[in-house]
Amino acid sequence: MPRFLTALPLALLPALAAAQEDPVVTVSDCDWQASAWNLAEPWEENSRTFSNGKTRLALLDTIEPAAAWAHILVLSPPYSEMGDRQCKTIGYGGMGFGGIRFNELTSSYDPATGLSFNVPVQAYNSAIADFDWYSLRFTLNQATGDITTALTQ
Repeated sequence: MPRFLTALPLALLPALAAAQEDPVVTVSDCDWQASAWNLAEPWEENSRTFSNGKTRLALLDTIEPAAAWAHILVLSPPYSEMGDRQCKTIGYGGMGFGGIRFNELTSSYDPATGLSFNVPVQAYNSAIADFDWYSLRFTLNQATGDITTALTQ
């Protein structure tokens, strides 16, 4: 039994390394990250509206953790029974990104899929002890509220 317990962590190392190398974008319901005090300033440069003001994206700066401080706030349809929009945050690996070039955000619309966005994001790569830049593409279906993501390098 002690040999098994010693060998188990060694057997898991390749899986942990692979999981760390595989970038994971997370879409979460709004929590503390979406607080107003985390809106990156100046607000007019770090917030944009789409679909006649129904959808708003904003850059969030949580300060910590230092290597994962940046999140994207998504306020969008569908509306609840109370009339408020859904509130989601997009981050990396359950935390944030190491950086987001919000000023380079682009958008497009396809009636079949919804609003699509592209933005450069940065994520920490522990293998090189530095950051890598990726292109984050996410699509918002305003009818269902679904947000799909893809991260490419």
